Amino acid sequence: MKKLLFIVIAGFLLFSGYHLFFHSPNTKPREIAADTIICFGDSLTFGTGATDGMDYPSQLSRLIGKHVINAGVPGDTTARALKRLKRDVLSESPDVVLITLGGNDLKNGIAKDIAFGNLKIIVESIRNTGALVIIGGLAFPFRDRGFGRAYRELADQTGTILIPNILDGIMGNPKLMSDPIHPNDEGYKLMAEKFNKALSP
Repeated sequence: MKKLLFIVIAGFLLFSGYHLFFHSPNTKPREIAADTIICFGDSLTFGTGATDGMDYPSQLSRLIGKHVINAGVPGDTTARALKRLKRDVLSESPDVVLITLGGNDLKNGIAKDIAFGNLKIIVESIRNTGALVIIGGLAFPFRDRGFGRAYRELADQTGTILIPNILDGIMGNPKLMSDPIHPNDEGYKLMAEKFNKALSP
């Protein structure tokens, strides 16, 4: 009887010790060292096609355990975004700014040089405040008029973190899209996860 009791107690201690020293469940969001995080962009940032609270900034906020400001305006071109940059971004003294811009310039036939000239001003203006900038680029092989390459060149020139194609694996998948251009809740979840990964140290 004493031997059985000893085995039970020993087993309990081993089990408790394992969970104490080796088991660390990830039940809390991963927090990052930033107070003001702004998502600046067009309808992909605003969350066109998402249900309430399922746009990518909202889903990213839950992933990192921080408030995230959604400064997305549907239909915005780089020129329109540049005009509201001071009001919607710089005035907030951001620590991190995530950008999704350029898709409407491409769609509207705006010249690549003009679009990326605007985007360069936006990125450099934000970086001059000391904020981290992450760009969610777009790439449409054979029909992007060089926009995909221009995102990479911009990132190299400005020292900016780039996700080359934020819609990679999302666009074209009917399970992840609400229409031919905009993701649904699950598609925006993948966008949030990509930005979350880019925010990792």
